[in-house]
Amino acid sequence: MREALLWEPDGERVHCLLCPHDCRIAVGGRGICGVRENDAGMLRPLTYGLVSSVAVDPIEKKPVFHYRPGTEVLSVGSVGCSMRCGHCQNWNISRARPESNDGLQYLGPDALVALARERSCPGVAFTYNEPVIWIEYVLDAARACKEAGLFTVMVTNGYITPAGLDLIGPWIDVWRVDVKAFDDGTYRELCRARSVHPVLDMAERAKSRWGMHVEVVTNIIPTINDDDDTLRGISSWIVSALGPDTPWHVTRFFPYLDLAHLPPTPIPTLERARAIGVEQGLRFVYLGNVGVRGGEDTVCPACGRVAVRRDGYRIDGWSVERGACAHCGTALGIVEGKHP
Repeated sequence: MREALLWEPDGERVHCLLCPHDCRIAVGGRGICGVRENDAGMLRPLTYGLVSSVAVDPIEKKPVFHYRPGTEVLSVGSVGCSMRCGHCQNWNISRARPESNDGLQYLGPDALVALARERSCPGVAFTYNEPVIWIEYVLDAARACKEAGLFTVMVTNGYITPAGLDLIGPWIDVWRVDVKAFDDGTYRELCRARSVHPVLDMAERAKSRWGMHVEVVTNIIPTINDDDDTLRGISSWIVSALGPDTPWHVTRFFPYLDLAHLPPTPIPTLERARAIGVEQGLRFVYLGNVGVRGGEDTVCPACGRVAVRRDGYRIDGWSVERGACAHCGTALGIVEGKHP
């Protein structure tokens, strides 16, 4: 058991400095994430290298559309989370404790790199549960990946302190962040986090300070975050803080867990969200979790031609050259890798 990063003593308690929950943990206790424990006055990470899920996924499944489209990533996750979203699809691992999951297996950083190479994956994604909370492993694994020439992706709720982000900043290429709402009250109700502002601030920092490629996802939930003010607030923030070429994925909610009483998101609501995003100046707004024809295509904002045609997670049309529309040369903000 190693010592955790980013903490300080607080009498007999320890003060965790990793995320904005600012946990002060008594001896034998754990932080809100459930995986960082005060062991006799020292903070220890309980899940270093312990993997609950590992798979080869299209990068589009994250979803990430403008970074290495058409490539596959080795996706890896553990257990625990810094939020407790009432509609979490991965609740069986996000709400699990390390000692209660007998499916956990150890996968060290070097073994992770070797597995990615074995599966011919040019990149690794830290995903499935919240990757911030096992930052010690993410740091070591991401460093090993970068040294081996692999790119790295964080699929995250974005709830991290500046110190935490700056620790992994040099080693992460993509920050795929959920923005679940645009006000603190909804964040407290929906995911038991005190404020949306750290999520917004760190997404901006990821791009401006560390040069990460950033994409934003908002799962549109009826009666909770589907009002015009929320959608307008999120999309206008993306334009001003991250830039108009930043992809915004507005995805369909399905009834689940604590929110099983709500209906699925109507498709017209998603289309309205896309229209609002475009009105605010976003050039690429995608409809997720639905089979709307063209909803996930990348369309050139200048000439209107389809630059990337998508069928589910598969790319079946490609008209991009050096990150720009092959028809008219307009920059699309796409980082190319091995395209189809």
